[in-house]
Amino acid sequence: MSVKKIAVPYDNGEVFQHFGHTKTFKLYEVEDGKILSSQLLASNSSGHGALAGLLAERGVNALVCGGIGGGAQAALEEQGIELCAGASGNADEAVAAYLRGELVNTGANCDHHHEDGHSCHDHSEGHTCGGHEGGCHGKPKLEGKNVGKTVRTHYRGTFNDGNQFDSSYDRGEPLEFVCGTGMMIPGYDAAVANMEVGQTVQIHLMPAEAYGEKDPDAIFTIEIAQLPGAEEVSVGQQVYLRDPYGRPVPVMVTAKDEKTITFDANHEMAGKELNFTIELVEVRD
Repeated sequence: MSVKKIAVPYDNGEVFQHFGHTKTFKLYEVEDGKILSSQLLASNSSGHGALAGLLAERGVNALVCGGIGGGAQAALEEQGIELCAGASGNADEAVAAYLRGELVNTGANCDHHHEDGHSCHDHSEGHTCGGHEGGCHGKPKLEGKNVGKTVRTHYRGTFNDGNQFDSSYDRGEPLEFVCGTGMMIPGYDAAVANMEVGQTVQIHLMPAEAYGEKDPDAIFTIEIAQLPGAEEVSVGQQVYLRDPYGRPVPVMVTAKDEKTITFDANHEMAGKELNFTIELVEVRD
């Protein structure tokens, strides 16, 4: 078996949780499922395109990381680098788990729309499962002629009552993404996978095909004294909290009194049925 190179965004022994901002990678040379050696690599750059190119130049075959966005995922795919996102904790242990086949790829898992804020307790489960052949287990791969290609779509999204929640037509610019890489919600991705350029389809998505059901465990209350900066936020404000591994968690402030504050970490679209009119504008290899 040939030697495989695995890279991990690295900071003080831990998996650094923001791929696009990592200053250091730890590179592991692996053969027959065993680590032969490791070394640190300074990135000297930022941005997912530059970092993916740097890893490709060093012959990296796989990236084990924590938080990563859709653009970075696409950049890695273009370089032929396997992605296993959602890892956390000790970097050496994360690579060992990857080699045992115990990591589950969460795909693109970062959103960058709101200001950073504060820190919080961890409200997510770990990312492990049984495995036999090593590597990172992902969701079933989407099939279709447009999968893996860069596509541009116009769309209009509405709720069941007919009210519009978003539209690329209103912005005058099609939405561009790589089909089948997790950059879009599952139902949207699946609809585009076999469309023809110029075709328009209408789809109705249940929550499981969109942003999932509401999770009551994602609503939590903590004491304001335990959360520096909480005094400054108000009900209805969306901020980022951070779990113990530094991963950003977007939350909505739903209640607040003199001593406690309540957050809802569910996506604002969770639990909702969504309707889309989708027009495929362009497909590029």
